[in-house]
Amino acid sequence: MGNILANITEIILLLFLTITFLQSGIDKILDWNGNVSWLKGHFKDTFLGKMVPLSVGIILVIEVISGICTLIGCYELAFTENNTIALTGTILSCVTLLMLLFGQRLAKDYEGAKTIAVYFVPAIFLLFLLSN
Repeated sequence: MGNILANITEIILLLFLTITFLQSGIDKILDWNGNVSWLKGHFKDTFLGKMVPLSVGIILVIEVISGICTLIGCYELAFTENNTIALTGTILSCVTLLMLLFGQRLAKDYEGAKTIAVYFVPAIFLLFLLSN
């Protein structure tokens, strides 16, 4: 219980990222065609327009790996003195969010980019906490 309370902020932020990325990855798996179809329209006027399925696949893999690492990181922080997997998951989460931000800015979806920035703030804060 001592490790949980000592790392409660980090654990809650890791759970936030776990929910964010595992839900997003599962949604992509369950509705692959719907996601790809919508994103083809979203990126039709960009160089990503012809690479949407590949791009979605890459994002899917990184999201799922991020979500699994952050989930394992919760356990790691709660029950061990190690934070390696938590830190790895957090870094992957930040990279994923930067990739998503790049896509939104490229598509000139500035409202969507703002939404990603909302997710980036707690992720970068967690990165700060875990790297100190």
